[in-house]
Amino acid sequence: CHLIHYLRLSHHLIVLNYLICTFDKLKSVSSEDIKITDAVFDGVEVRVFEPPARGDESLKRSVVYIHGGGWALASARTSLYNNLCRIMAESLNAVVVSVEYRLVPEVHFPEQYHDALRATKHFLQPHVLAEYSVDPSRIAISGDSAGGNLAAAVCQQLSKDEDLTVRPKLQALIYPVLQAFDFNTPSYQQNMNMPVLPRYVMINYWIDYFNGNYDLAHALLINNHTALDVGQALSFRGRLNWTSLLPSSFKKNYQPVVQATGTAEIIQKIPALLDVRAVPLLADDETLWAQPKTYVLTCENDVLRDDGAMYAKRLENAGVDVTLDHFHDCFHGCMIFTVWPTDFSAGVQTRNSYIRWLDENL
Repeated sequence: CHLIHYLRLSHHLIVLNYLICTFDKLKSVSSEDIKITDAVFDGVEVRVFEPPARGDESLKRSVVYIHGGGWALASARTSLYNNLCRIMAESLNAVVVSVEYRLVPEVHFPEQYHDALRATKHFLQPHVLAEYSVDPSRIAISGDSAGGNLAAAVCQQLSKDEDLTVRPKLQALIYPVLQAFDFNTPSYQQNMNMPVLPRYVMINYWIDYFNGNYDLAHALLINNHTALDVGQALSFRGRLNWTSLLPSSFKKNYQPVVQATGTAEIIQKIPALLDVRAVPLLADDETLWAQPKTYVLTCENDVLRDDGAMYAKRLENAGVDVTLDHFHDCFHGCMIFTVWPTDFSAGVQTRNSYIRWLDENL
């Protein structure tokens, strides 16, 4: 993929996504009971999963789901996410709306965020909910990885929208990516070379999302963009102090990496690094206070473990009812790997725990 990119034949992410979708065609996921339809919500493609009516039941609960893939890969239509959303619809007897937001390199931040927000707001309109027989008081916003990032950012914006008459009851974030402020949290240090999502790959996803230059990768890795002399970052530092936000079992013996002098030009070149629509963990306490009841799933073998744990703690400090569901023997991305030949016990374990929480709280 990178060779093709280097030869300027195509962007490496386009090639990688093509390979993923080609492999995905080898799998077949079907359902006799769940009605699966594609629709367009305010210009954004979505896939809707509807379970059959049960007896005299009039309204169903619902989940708006936003898929992961580093804002650049996968699709609501791939079998992995198709299978997850189908099982959610069956297990919860819920209408699941899977958002097909546009990807890097076609678009960059904030377009993915706008797509997710537009689709969600469209669905939350009373007449649309009525069309799908959804109970307005029983709606969750959810997503994994980069989709968890978008779900958190959408939830924050919805809490500020005074024109909304319907708001989500819950948010459920699966190993979410929530900050680009500190690439040396304990989980980033511990799992820097962990397969599936090494630290340098996550940094490159951020650079691609922001349409930045890969030449900045090393400076980001050593936190030059948030050094003590970078004035734009100072006001956010207290919101992401992992020494006070993480439990000792996560901190272990790792030490903070805080540069005294850094490169302020990075923030000037990529101001989105400090944009809360891209990095929801940097939101102020007033915004966090307004968030709905929250579920955060984290995995030990994941550079993003501490992103989720810190967000859970900040929400808890703000008075939000939070469940942090941590899996000691699982890895980033595992929840969608439940279909042969990648049918891992870690996937089934995390998926069942996630669906159980939704069932009990939605």
